[in-house]
This record gives sequence, structure tokens and C-alpha cells, in this order.
Amino acid sequence: MDAFYASVELLRYPHLRGRQLVIGGRRRNAADQAADAQVPSLRNYAGRGVITTCTYEARALGVHSGMGLMKAAALAPDALLLPADFDEYRRYSRLFKEAVRAVAPLVEDRGIDEIYIDLTQLVSAEGGDDVWGAARKIAARLQRAVREATGLSCSLGVSRNKLLSKIASELDKPAGITVLADGEVTTRIWPLAAKKINGIGPKANAKLADLDIHTIGDLARADPLLLVQHFGASYGGWMHEAAHGRDERTVVTYSEPKSISRETTFERDLHAVRDKAELSRIFTDLCQRVAGDLVRKGYAGKTIGLKIRYDDFTTVTRDRTIDAPTQDAALIRRAGGECLKRVPLERRIRLLGVRIGALSKPGAMAPAQSGQALVQYDLSLFDD
Repeated sequence: MDAFYASVELLRYPHLRGRQLVIGGRRRNAADQAADAQVPSLRNYAGRGVITTCTYEARALGVHSGMGLMKAAALAPDALLLPADFDEYRRYSRLFKEAVRAVAPLVEDRGIDEIYIDLTQLVSAEGGDDVWGAARKIAARLQRAVREATGLSCSLGVSRNKLLSKIASELDKPAGITVLADGEVTTRIWPLAAKKINGIGPKANAKLADLDIHTIGDLARADPLLLVQHFGASYGGWMHEAAHGRDERTVVTYSEPKSISRETTFERDLHAVRDKAELSRIFTDLCQRVAGDLVRKGYAGKTIGLKIRYDDFTTVTRDRTIDAPTQDAALIRRAGGECLKRVPLERRIRLLGVRIGALSKPGAMAPAQSGQALVQYDLSLFDD
């Protein structure tokens, strides 16, 4: 999907189309809903929030996902800042995936705004010798279906495998369709930066640059033994194959999640004693959200985990396995509270997260009556 969160927000704020728009900083709440007309700029922003996404107008000024909002304010002071509304983004995610599956049912879900689609059977059904022409027609059909269902645009990359399709999907954004036919890897992919390969991150890219390997073509021409020497047999061997456009992974239409989690980074560091009430409220909210995710996805879990990042960026995790799988927010919070007692709370806290693993399908479960337990544990957490 093209600038997905920002595009969803532009459905709510159509008068902001064409403006520099940044999404991030915090979750949307009821107060934001009541103040839809009040959209602040980054010019006077003070805090340490991070950009979730932004419009292409903002990206043209060097602003990008993952950038701190203070840095973005220096680059684009007139950009408008909106808080994230993940409930709405998830709703539109379901809508666009349903629209795709109505046309092409073999879909691998890769997150809220991205999927892989196996078009083999549909291309065969089109008939004729022009395989890539048929694929382009189907891609256009998918693009229209998504727009009709959501009002949003998407970009598609079509190739023989997932690795090349991922790269191709980024080449003609927004609202692009890029078909990468057989034999076009050397002309269209090799000139791209090596970091365009999904799986080559900043550290690996810097290490490649030290070896004078900058483009995918450079990587393809590099001695495989050199790559193995510097990156290990597995990763170095994969780099060589990826640079040549080779990828044997199939589209996986279904997989069980290993865990479900929620976390939040605070606008300011919170103290376990002085900010106990705020921390406790946030902790309760995270547990309720994890429980809601479990119910919505039809899972229960036994291993509850806690994640805390301190003001010095060190991170600690603790977990506890309970006797039986649960979807109940109060039980999740109780186990999380027991984990909390096993971590030091002398430093200020910048991030708090809750995770539940060891998932299973419980079937129908009776609604939990957990309100009293939630109040009880609110009073006991974050004591010194």
C-alpha cells in the first residue's frame, strides 16, 4: 500500500491532500477525534516521538519512517503532524486484503500494509503466449479492486519470485505496476543500491561499502568466497543468490503466529514511583489490547512477557508461563505484574511492552469478568 497510514488519514482529512503530512508520536484518542480541525505543524514540536509514516510530499524533503520527529521538524517545519489511529489502519488493512482475495485467493499476509500474491493459476487461465502481459492485466485488476474497496492506492511488483517482486513494488510508487520479465535482472535490478534487497540492513550495507560493493550488480559480481569470508556461509551465500535474483520461497497462504504483543514508547521518560498512576494505566491498556488481539484472532496464550526499555536504552525482558491458556486481560496483567517484580525500577522508563506466546486455538470461550481484578492490580504495581 502507498504511504498506507498517511493515505488512510487523508480520507479523513481530504483538504490536506498535497500537503506535507507526518503520522507518528502517539496513538490517536478521543480528544483527537474531537479536535479534527486542529492539525498542528512540526514547527514547535518538542518531544522524542518517531515517524510511523509520511506522505510523499514530506518524503521529498528527506523525512522518512523511523526518523525522530525533532529531526523531521528541522527538515520540514511546515509538515503537519497527526497521531496514529491503528484501529482504523487495521480496518482498512482487512478491507484491502479482502478485495485482493476476491480476485486472487492465494495470498501471503506480510503485515498491515503488504502481501504476496501467487498469480500463476490466474495467468494460466488468461491463456496466450504473453505471460507478462497477462500478469500486468491481473495486477491492474487488483489495483482497481483495492481502490474501489478502500479509496486507497497500492503499488505492485510482478516477477518470478518474492525477492524480485518486493524490489519491483518499490520502483514506481505511488500507484505503480512494475513487471520484471525474465532476463531483466541485469538491466533493471543490478543498477540499484545493494540495500534495496530486503534483508540487507544498514550494518550489512555499511560492511559491503567497506568492500567497495555499492550496487546489487557489484554484489552479483563479487567473489562468493569473499562474501562468505566476511558474512558467514549462510548469509554470504544468500547475498550471492539474492543479487542474481534467485529466490525459491513459495507464497505461504497460512501460518500460525508465534506470539502477539503490544508496546509503546513514552513522550517523556516515566518514573516507576512518581509516575506510577500513569504507568499503571498504560500497562492496563497494553494488557487489554493484547487480550483484544487474542480474541479477535481466535487465540489464547500461556507465556506472558514484559519488556522495559530504560532511559539509557538498555532493555530487559521477563516472562512467566501460567497453568492454562488465556485471553483474559486481568490474568495477563496479573502475570505481567509478577514479571514486573523481577526487574529493577530505579531508572526512568522510556518504553513498556506486553507479549503473550505459547499460543493455541481455544475455541469459544466465555466472556471474562475481569474488571475487579484490573482495579486491584492497578493499585499494586510500580511500587518501589
